[in-house]
Amino acid sequence: MVNITEIRPGNAFEYDGNIYSCLNIDLNKTAMAKMKVKVKSRNIRTGAIVDLGFIGGDKVEILHLDKRAMQYLYDDGSGYVFMDQESYDQLSIPHEALEWEKNFLVPESVVQVTMYQGEIVGVELPAKVVLTITEAEPAVRGDTVNRALRDAICETGLKVRVPLFVEEGTKILVKTDTGEYDSRA
Repeated sequence: MVNITEIRPGNAFEYDGNIYSCLNIDLNKTAMAKMKVKVKSRNIRTGAIVDLGFIGGDKVEILHLDKRAMQYLYDDGSGYVFMDQESYDQLSIPHEALEWEKNFLVPESVVQVTMYQGEIVGVELPAKVVLTITEAEPAVRGDTVNRALRDAICETGLKVRVPLFVEEGTKILVKTDTGEYDSRA
C-alpha cells in the first residue's frame, strides 16, 4: 500500500474493487485544509474515464499488470483465439470483451494483451492497422471542392469513409482509436 500522492501517470492501482490506470494527478493543498488529491483515471476493465477524489493520507495498492505480445489466430465461434509470442500458449477471449477491437483484428496481427492475476483486463491495438477494402460504393464525380468521401466496408466488417480513388481490394491504414481512414498502405 502506498500513499495516494505517490501515484504517477501510467501506474495501475486498485480502488473499491476496480482496477484503474492513472492518467493525471492533481494535488491541491491549502493552509487551512487537508491535501485534496484528484486522480483522473481509466477503469481498465470497462474503459470508462473517471475522476476519483482522495484526501492526502489515503492509501491504495499499486498493481503490476502483465502485458504480453499475442498474435490473433482465428474466431472459434465463442471467442477470439490469440497465441502468446513467447510460450506459444493459446487463449480465447469472449466476443463481448472485444466489441470495438474486433473491427481491427485480422489473422496474424499482433496486439498487446493486458492481464492481472490471470484475468484478461484489456487488449491494446496498434495505433493504425492495415485493412483491405471488400466493398465500396461507386465513385460519383462532382462535389470535389470539398474532400469527397464515400462509404466502404473493410474485410473485418468495419464501415469506413474513404476518398473516391480508393477501390475494392485496396489496402488502407485505419486509425484504431477512431476507426477513420488514414491513408493507403
